[in-house]
Amino acid sequence: MANHGFIRRCITETLEGLREGLTHFSGPSRAAVIYAITPDDPMCIFDPQNLLAGHEPKFKELYIDSDHWRNKSSVKYDKKKFSNLIPEKNLGLAGLISYGGRSSSIVYQMWFTDHHPDMCTIGPTERWLEHAVYRFSHDMANEEELYTGISGCFLKEYATHAVRDFIVDEMNVLIGWDTRIRVYPVLEAVLKISRTPEEGEWPKGKLIFVEKESIPKMNFILELPGAEQPVLDNVKHIRKLLQSVENSDLKLVVTENKIIGITREDHPDFSISVDFKGRYGFLAVNDKPVCSFSDGHFKSTTHKAKLVQVEEALMDADMDTENATALFKIVAGIVHSAASHRHGCSIVIDLNESPVFIMGHSLLHPMDLKNQDNYDLARSLSKVDGALHIGADIKLHGFACLLQGRNVPGENRARGARFNSALRFTAEHENVIVIVVSSDAPVSVMMGGAVQETKWKLETSRICSIPVPLEKWVVASK
Repeated sequence: MANHGFIRRCITETLEGLREGLTHFSGPSRAAVIYAITPDDPMCIFDPQNLLAGHEPKFKELYIDSDHWRNKSSVKYDKKKFSNLIPEKNLGLAGLISYGGRSSSIVYQMWFTDHHPDMCTIGPTERWLEHAVYRFSHDMANEEELYTGISGCFLKEYATHAVRDFIVDEMNVLIGWDTRIRVYPVLEAVLKISRTPEEGEWPKGKLIFVEKESIPKMNFILELPGAEQPVLDNVKHIRKLLQSVENSDLKLVVTENKIIGITREDHPDFSISVDFKGRYGFLAVNDKPVCSFSDGHFKSTTHKAKLVQVEEALMDADMDTENATALFKIVAGIVHSAASHRHGCSIVIDLNESPVFIMGHSLLHPMDLKNQDNYDLARSLSKVDGALHIGADIKLHGFACLLQGRNVPGENRARGARFNSALRFTAEHENVIVIVVSSDAPVSVMMGGAVQETKWKLETSRICSIPVPLEKWVVASK
């Protein structure tokens, strides 16, 4: 068996690279792994940020109470090989994405990360975990003498490759291996176009990449002769052409790296579509979202604010479920509108029976936000400096409200007046939630003078800061 110090180093560096890469792709992310190197080894776990807490009973059932995982393997153990990699699919555990495998050099491994609520799809993340399986198997086969420590670096920078690998898998399922669409040039062009302004404006409009064989089946509004078809590498030209399909249902059609025309119809049998929305955009295969892109990088996010803490607080409040759900949808709609239009705003959700007094423009007759016209007006009022004041009665009680309070711990001068004023306000008023949307898109939720963060961001595991036997972890977690 390999040296324990070497195994620990391999896992630590691989997991850290994986975690950093996924954090850039999906927002703050954790990573963990369970593994057994040889057929006789006990199952071990490395979970430095408590990602797997709460799933102890399932792991006990799968890996301690049963030897099925050990006997299932059809791969013969040979520490000098990493071939014959057999995948182990997602375990389907709540809040987690997982992917594992068996190989000649590692009898079993399963990697885990957070399943964020705002992901376009989990496919690229699964491919990322699959590559972690491959890298760990490769490193263990090479042994300590040939270990380069590069696996973590690969995984940290794997975003584009993960998106490409997922798209290729989808293509193989839908149209088979015989395709002329080359995914890497498509992804490179998407990022280049997304970074190219025209007359001070970021790109908007749609591109679809199709197979050449699909062209005769498509109806074109405009079709260019072969000699005049712009090549995809001419990013500046493509960026100018995108202006012709802005704010419409028209699409530029690309095949074999050339723009061949403009269509309005639905996509053919197979297509990769790109929807540029200014500073960000979305990539899809046959209209199924794959990922988004912004700032020259691919991301997993849907670009809709995560308001899990708000939803949980409303469900815990003294409100019936129907009203809590309605209030959440209204608030979420205002937040998403502000984030998509990239203007800052603050929203005070006041759950007191009698709403607190806030200096600003109070309304003689509070507006019922369940009325669509009132809701639309509230979205517009969110652009005005100051906060919207929304009560538990789902009515707007004021706008342009000034949030005041005394200094509190946790203020962040880098976040500006809107953020810190909201933090102070929640410290001095009970039963209020304040949501702050910054103009550069981050969304903060505050209650009781503190930004609501998940506990794992604040604490690391005391039980599993190094790889330990799974059985020991299960017992210690009780």
